Amino acid sequence: MSERFTVMSEQAISDALADLPDWSLEKDGLKRVFQFKDFMEAFAFLTKVAMSAEALNHHPEIFNVYNKVTISGLCTHEADHAITTLDIELAGKISDFVS
Repeated sequence: MSERFTVMSEQAISDALADLPDWSLEKDGLKRVFQFKDFMEAFAFLTKVAMSAEALNHHPEIFNVYNKVTISGLCTHEADHAITTLDIELAGKISDFVS
């Protein structure tokens, strides 16, 4: 197991999601949909997400159509696709870009 993260219990995930509005736990990981004014605003957001993901060496699935960005499948592959502290950390950083 990596020292970069800790696998979270169901209760810990539930508690963490209480502090991450609009994120949900799906079968393949954490998910949130973001909507922006236009494509350029969405793309600026995507750039911030990419930089944070790269800094953590943790890369979510990202889908963009015009002004809508969906981040899904946010889980830790190194932990057999479990939700870990690394996922919560990245979700928090991503949420901070729109608050």
